[in-house]
Amino acid sequence: MTDSTDHTSPRTRTAPTTRTAPTARTARATRSSRRPRRRILLVALAIIGVVTIAATVALRTPSPVGHWDSAEGQDRYQAAYDEAFEDLPDPDEVLDIRTDYGLVRVYRFATTREDGSEHDETTEHDGTAEPDDTSPSPVEPLVLLPGRSSGTPVWADNLPSLRAISDVYAIDLLGEPGLSIQSRPLDTETDQAAWLDQTLADLPEDRFHLVGLSIGGWSAANLATHTTEHLAAVTLLDAPLVFDDLPLGTVLRTIPAAFPWAPRAWRDSFNSYTAGGAPVEDVPVSRMIEAGTQHYRLRLPAPARIDEARVSQIDVPVLAIIAGDSVMHDPAVTADTAIRVLGAESVRVYDDASHAINGEHLQEIAADIDAFARSLP
Repeated sequence: MTDSTDHTSPRTRTAPTTRTAPTARTARATRSSRRPRRRILLVALAIIGVVTIAATVALRTPSPVGHWDSAEGQDRYQAAYDEAFEDLPDPDEVLDIRTDYGLVRVYRFATTREDGSEHDETTEHDGTAEPDDTSPSPVEPLVLLPGRSSGTPVWADNLPSLRAISDVYAIDLLGEPGLSIQSRPLDTETDQAAWLDQTLADLPEDRFHLVGLSIGGWSAANLATHTTEHLAAVTLLDAPLVFDDLPLGTVLRTIPAAFPWAPRAWRDSFNSYTAGGAPVEDVPVSRMIEAGTQHYRLRLPAPARIDEARVSQIDVPVLAIIAGDSVMHDPAVTADTAIRVLGAESVRVYDDASHAINGEHLQEIAADIDAFARSLP
């Protein structure tokens, strides 16, 4: 069910409530060569385990759901969210959809392809521009899922080109910083699939093309391994834990940024690391992500690697767009796995892209999604 009540939305004008490897020469040599690497890995895992336990004890609260650490922390994030939202077009609808796990904030942005939009195809007849009857037919709406500790504003630069493809819905992930409000625990991968499926079920269209960035891509793939009732297709933008594990170096670098009392510079440093070293201090979306990371207490299970066999059984088309310079996986391993599971025709590798791929390759992403969407039966 859709709740039209405003929950501190930017430029709130809530719409009418529509339903709404090489072989060793000998086995002995192999064992010998592996021992140092294994010892290093075990030591690293032990360190991670100790730090993780310490962080869990230090940050524990009695709440079973995601929440803000304080009113001041929420206000800081809200201000950053609002500032970043200013770079988006006005949404045509602002929806709050009630699920079994909480209220999900959804924005609808109408397509710009129709009604004389600058993106419409035209032909010239005696100096007069007329609509081209051969322009592409409509495709299923796109549903955008952002990355961790993020929110809808992360799509600001992508919306103009994506709206030229179809209507666009953008969702603030439940259990993450944003304007969605978690009310019940999300204890399992099934729970995490269920709230998203329920959200799609309450939208007026029958099927959707999910586009997930980073952990949003994991969320899209997770849903598709549970049910595709409301899915026409899935596009994964540098999704972690779908085709490869997280690199140990990246896991280690997340630890300092995980403590809320850590200096902001540590969180900015990690965000810059994921963005290929780009400066992030003065970027509104980065300030929003930093505030969410500091002040929101996640109560979600750590996302697990999705088994390759489960991915191969997804019964809707999947497009995997992989950042060739990502720190969230080994890009070569990821591409090899994706090609093996999906087929080479369903994999794109942007060689120079970092994990911040959506802001670096706007037109390429839109073109690949458009071509993919229009190839669907």
